Amino acid sequence: MLMGFLGCIGAVNEVRCLLGLYFVFLLLILIAQVTVGVLFYFNADKLKQEMGNTVMDIIQNYSVNASSSREEAWDYVQAQVKCCGWVSPSNWTRNPVLKNSTKTTYPCSCEKTKEEDNQLIVKKGFCESDNSTASENSPEDWPVHPEGCMEKAQAWLQENFGILLGVCAGVAVIELLGLFLSICLCRYIHSEDYSKVPKY
Repeated sequence: MLMGFLGCIGAVNEVRCLLGLYFVFLLLILIAQVTVGVLFYFNADKLKQEMGNTVMDIIQNYSVNASSSREEAWDYVQAQVKCCGWVSPSNWTRNPVLKNSTKTTYPCSCEKTKEEDNQLIVKKGFCESDNSTASENSPEDWPVHPEGCMEKAQAWLQENFGILLGVCAGVAVIELLGLFLSICLCRYIHSEDYSKVPKY
């Protein structure tokens, strides 16, 4: 907003200093975006591993109340994406509560829901199966989504890669156009001979 304000005031009042600041800020943002994109592309595997470690840490330390913001965020992801765990639902067996449970207990946010159910309501904590006959808590008995969230995320990125690339290219073109117009306006203001303008 500040950058847009500088560019607008500089263009309206023909202030070269403000247009120059607008150009520099826009150039820095464009360089930062390209740098982040390149780093993301070449470090995708490392980023996936770090993300996996973070998710596994959330799963291992997930409490019954699920009161922390990280736990609530992960519950929301699992409920909306319709996935369970990072690689598979068996990741949840590392949680001490589920590991030590003798009943069929599973994370509520993983539970399979009907299409007509309210998707805005995200369940938290752990649920117990009503018709449980198993003597141990096995992920195969859980009424949850069978896919892991990593697989779902990769599938979503592959499906929408063209759209994401198009949006990024569109933003880059608009930024380059802003750079070009600001530099042209700077040159125009610099070369204008105001002594020829009639005075009334």
